[in-house]
Amino acid sequence: MPEHAKYPFFPDNIQFWYETKRAFGASSYGASEFGEVMATVSRITSGDVDSWYNEWDAIAARVFAEAEAQRVAGHRVSARDSYLRAATYFRYSEFFLHGNADDPRIYSAYKKSIEAYKTCCALYDPPIVPVEIRYENTTLPGYFHRVDESDTKRPLFIMHSGFDGSAEELHGEGARAGIERGYNVLTFDGPGQYGPIHRERLPFRVDWEKVVTPVVDFALSLPGVDPGKIALMGVSMGGELAPRAAAFEKRIAALVANDGLYDFGAPQMAAVPPIQRAAFIAALNQKEAPELDRLIEEGMSKSPTSKWAGEHSRFVMGEATTHATFAKILKFNLRDGIAEKIVCPTLVLEAEDDMFFKGQPQELYDHLTCPKTLMRFTVEEGAGAHCQVGAHRLAFGRIYDWLDSTLGHSA
Repeated sequence: MPEHAKYPFFPDNIQFWYETKRAFGASSYGASEFGEVMATVSRITSGDVDSWYNEWDAIAARVFAEAEAQRVAGHRVSARDSYLRAATYFRYSEFFLHGNADDPRIYSAYKKSIEAYKTCCALYDPPIVPVEIRYENTTLPGYFHRVDESDTKRPLFIMHSGFDGSAEELHGEGARAGIERGYNVLTFDGPGQYGPIHRERLPFRVDWEKVVTPVVDFALSLPGVDPGKIALMGVSMGGELAPRAAAFEKRIAALVANDGLYDFGAPQMAAVPPIQRAAFIAALNQKEAPELDRLIEEGMSKSPTSKWAGEHSRFVMGEATTHATFAKILKFNLRDGIAEKIVCPTLVLEAEDDMFFKGQPQELYDHLTCPKTLMRFTVEEGAGAHCQVGAHRLAFGRIYDWLDSTLGHSA
């Protein structure tokens, strides 16, 4: 059987299928509805980014309108649930549009998604509190999820996403699972991530500890935080970013790399023959390299995933050329003893069928010298996709069980 035959939607486009599976998976904590996702993707033309945008925007607008009517009628829980799903669908709508950073649909979808999510937050009991975290000359957006409104000291789980996720998506990818288990949770977007890149085109930076340290400072000002039980999780590319931060920010008591990532640029370099890599890296660091740009862009066009990743990289890395973007990507790694600086207990997750970073979790695990655990998720149990997409209740059950044991917590 051909590899693509196992994809029930978009059999010729693995990236469209993965994002569809991600949308289905959001249903674990109410951020999507299985039937709404299936009806929406059934109307999308494979590989057509305008079709993708139009159909997700249409379902988002419909669900948002229903949420508004429910809120006006006083149906708080129904409105809350509808706003949450609308936020997800608006966010998905612009996912594949980043090849043109000036496309106004990108920013209108962002604003509508944030409006829906913040309205949803106010309808929780206790409310989820939107926050702005002071960072250099600006602020980073985030959300404080509280078990209750008491000042009872509890473990705090700080979470951020990676290359293309968001603080809002973490609602169902860890935050609400934490509330169910007696953890307060702070989610945020750093430079290059959903909020900062859409609000002010603030790009990724390599030294992620400069991002996490002000977040920890802010966290310690929040009510109900046990300063000795602060955990940090990074998702996807965050599996490199969060470990990088924990190597220098020693107030982190436990670390989760979901999934583990030692070298973000390694998959991109895999296509370059080893004997040519030194010359290739030297070429990347030239100021002008139009022929190299052409060759990289030609390579990007050969698969749906590389095309999307290349376009999104240009969107979030803040570099003027394709080769400079590639050169920056290669700087996101934990080499030169950085992984070995981590001292807190660390959980490294590994997905058996990871389509982006296969082998990277084991490499990170092997370099760690701190107390460490490698947790594998398999295809057989339905959790083998990158970051366990489609199996969040299974995955976060195991993650929080590890945290409970590591931090000495019980709900």
